[in-house]
Amino acid sequence: MLRALMYLLPLALTIYAFIDCLNTPEDEVKHLPKVAWVFIILLFWIVGPIVWLAAGRKRASSGGRAPSDWHRGRRSTWVAPDDNPDFLKSLKDEKTDAGKPEAGKSDAAKDESALKDWEADLRRREEEIERREGGAGSGDASS
Repeated sequence: MLRALMYLLPLALTIYAFIDCLNTPEDEVKHLPKVAWVFIILLFWIVGPIVWLAAGRKRASSGGRAPSDWHRGRRSTWVAPDDNPDFLKSLKDEKTDAGKPEAGKSDAAKDESALKDWEADLRRREEEIERREGGAGSGDASS
């Protein structure tokens, strides 16, 4: 078990340093170009990762890294719909667009006219069904 650990620990350190080097922005790499660091990490698999972690990139003194300019530009800000003025404006526009034919009516009058339209449509559909059933029933009786 200890023999396997002697090989797995440096391998894990090399993989970690390699991925860390690839994910580090170019402006945060110190002393050498990023490509050179990748070759050092891969060619010298015990010393290379240790040197990369010790001296290869800039470290933030506050414990965490501040985002680079590239990351700041790519970060998107999320705004809740009720705080988004564009979304609220689109809702107002939809409401005014939907009410254009009945612009002078109040909400109660709009609701009543919509109800009358639905009732008229329902009556028309019921009459159509009665005609179909009545026509089919008389056709069966004559046969």
